[in-house]
Amino acid sequence: MTETLANKLANPLAARDHARAMGGTVVEAMPLLPPVASDLPADVATDDLLWEETIAAGGYATRRLPRGGRLRLIDLHGDACASLLIFNAEMPTERLSFADTVKVQWNAYLGQGKLLLSDMGRVLMSLSADDAGTHDCFAGTSNAATNAAKYGNGSNSGPYPNGRDRFLLGTAKHGLGRRDVHACVNLFKGTQIEADGTITPVVGPFAPGRSVVLRAEMEVIVVIANCPHVLDPRPDYTVTPLRVTAWRGPVTPLDDPIRTATPEGLRAFLNVEDYFRR
Repeated sequence: MTETLANKLANPLAARDHARAMGGTVVEAMPLLPPVASDLPADVATDDLLWEETIAAGGYATRRLPRGGRLRLIDLHGDACASLLIFNAEMPTERLSFADTVKVQWNAYLGQGKLLLSDMGRVLMSLSADDAGTHDCFAGTSNAATNAAKYGNGSNSGPYPNGRDRFLLGTAKHGLGRRDVHACVNLFKGTQIEADGTITPVVGPFAPGRSVVLRAEMEVIVVIANCPHVLDPRPDYTVTPLRVTAWRGPVTPLDDPIRTATPEGLRAFLNVEDYFRR
C-alpha cells in the first residue's frame, strides 16, 4: 500500500468507500460466492455445486461436505501441495489415520481406487479419480520451526507460512484446536521409500492441470493447506495455486468397484454402513 493511500484510508469514511469499491473484484485466489464452475462433469447439475475456490500459494481452506459429495482438486500450475486433514463431521474425534490408510490396504502409495481411512476403521473418503499419481502418506507438513530454518521465517502472518499453522486456522473454524491437528496426507507431492528406508521426495514441478477427485463416504470436514512440501529440496518457498471444487453426489452403491475391490476395503465400507444404520 502506498503512503498516500495509507494516509487517505486513515479517514474511516474514505476507508469505507475504498472497501466498497472493491466489491466485485475478482482475483485468482479466492472463493466464489455463490459457487460457479464452468467445467463441471457433464452429469453434475449446477444446483449441486457446493464449493468453488482457488487456494493461494501458502493459503488454506476448509468446508463441511455431505456423504456422497465429490471434492476435486486441480494443481493449476504444476507446483501445488494439497496437505489434507479429514474429520467425521458428526464426531470429529474420528479423523484421518494415515497409519490405518497404509496398513489396511497393504499399500503405502495413494492413487485411483485407494481409500482414506479413519482411526475407527471406516472410509472417510475414496480416490475416485487421479491423474497425478504423486502423493505422500509419510512426511506430514511443515511447521514454524522447519520453515524458519529453511526460509528464515515460518510464522503464520509472515511471508513463508507453514502447513501446521494453516491447519490450526482451518480447524478453529469448526471449533477444533491444536490437539485436533493430526498427521496429514499430501496430494500432488510424493515420496518414495527406498530399500534402506530413506524417504526420497518427489516434488516436481509437474505438468499443470493434474487433478484428483475424492468421494466423501461419510459426512466430513476437510481442511486443506497449500504450502511447500516439508521435504522439498528447493531453497525457495515454491508452491502455486490450487483449485478446489465440490458438488453433491450419490452415496456409494453396494456394487461400486472401489467398495468391492478388496476384502479389507469392503470391511471398511461395511463399517461405514453400520455407522449410518444406528
